[in-house]
Amino acid sequence: MNINWMRITLVVLFATLALTLIADFAAADAHDNEETVTASAKLGAGIALAGCGIGTGLSQGQIGAAGVGMVAEDGSKFVTALIFMAIPETIVLFGFVALFLMGAA
Repeated sequence: MNINWMRITLVVLFATLALTLIADFAAADAHDNEETVTASAKLGAGIALAGCGIGTGLSQGQIGAAGVGMVAEDGSKFVTALIFMAIPETIVLFGFVALFLMGAA
């Protein structure tokens, strides 16, 4: 992916996040009830899960490329490569734990 597209994507992502937070705080000031707390919890859980998914995807891309090279040189190392590919998936599981702990389920 081109660096410029990555920057544009990050700017749009952070702008959307900022607008959502501003709208959430405005709703909290206007109503002062538990629905706005639930909305904040869901937003935080979504951010946690998205961050975990992005981190897992970035790490698995590099681990997968190295694993394919390792298996191409020695076919008996397939299980090792598979284990190393499964390790980043635990990061997503931690994201799901955060999702449920923040009360978004």
